[in-house]
Amino acid sequence: MSTAGKRTLQASVGAGAAALLLTYVPKFEGVILRGYKDPIGIVTACAGHTKTAVLGRPYTAAECGVLLDSDLVEHAEGVLACTPGLKGQTYRLAAATSFAFNVGASAYCRSSMARKFNAGDYAGGCAELSRWVYAGGRQLPGLVTRRATERAMCEGRLESRS
Repeated sequence: MSTAGKRTLQASVGAGAAALLLTYVPKFEGVILRGYKDPIGIVTACAGHTKTAVLGRPYTAAECGVLLDSDLVEHAEGVLACTPGLKGQTYRLAAATSFAFNVGASAYCRSSMARKFNAGDYAGGCAELSRWVYAGGRQLPGLVTRRATERAMCEGRLESRS
């Protein structure tokens, strides 16, 4: 789904992690075929796309698919740049990429989760997901649910089926 010359999601993270991401991220984000403001006021479109989202602009399902793939590749590459030990770790890489998709790759790379993964403390890194349930200074029920799912994914307790 990526444009020519760019890495595909499967090439970036492997088939298993790609399947997990393509199953869960749209569920977490919701898919809205127009530009809108998210719960903390960020202009968003499709399944959590913010980079070029235009408030009120309509998007097709095909456009949204291309944007999701591109966004996931970008975040996966960011995750792998700062936590290279996650390469080939299907569930942990998928969970870290989903998390980075939500908070940004730079925030992920500065997180205690990334530090723990780099130190080989995978259980501790996965546990960090439970802390990230606030946005705009308040706890959001959707983030509580998302982080519980991402933690289960990180710990290998989820599969790619919906």
